[in-house]
Amino acid sequence: MKRQGLESTFASQHDGVEFLLRRNCSIGPAGLIGVFASLVALSFGFGVAFASFGPWLILPFAGLEMLVVGAAFLACGRRVGDFERIFVGAQSVTVEHVDGRRRTLQEFNPRWARLAVLHAPAGVTVLLSQSGRQVELGRHLGFERRLAFAKEFGAALRGAANA
Repeated sequence: MKRQGLESTFASQHDGVEFLLRRNCSIGPAGLIGVFASLVALSFGFGVAFASFGPWLILPFAGLEMLVVGAAFLACGRRVGDFERIFVGAQSVTVEHVDGRRRTLQEFNPRWARLAVLHAPAGVTVLLSQSGRQVELGRHLGFERRLAFAKEFGAALRGAANA
């Protein structure tokens, strides 16, 4: 298998090409826990310092603030494992999306499937369609990377359709 970049992985096999597209996560779980722990220490440090001068109500608000920040970190952390796996073979194109706990799997015929790249002010959308069904590809990629992916995927799809 050949693997290439784009916050994703492209792998080539003798019977097809696989694209693995993941979210760009700049910090891992251990780093996120470290950042959160320092925020808690800093917030409660200031809270205790101010509470020692009299305004003790700052401590419950610091606790509430850390609960909200923790909930936001948890919500973002749940999406770290999201990915798209696209396999282009001579007989089928398989698209697997994993978003949180939801997993969808769709299959297309490479000879009948059509790739569309739509340019809009909000960005680029890459669509694969066949027989009234369509699926958006490259949702986890940025603008330039999505264009590069569309080019690579289009070449793989043409190669599978001509095989």
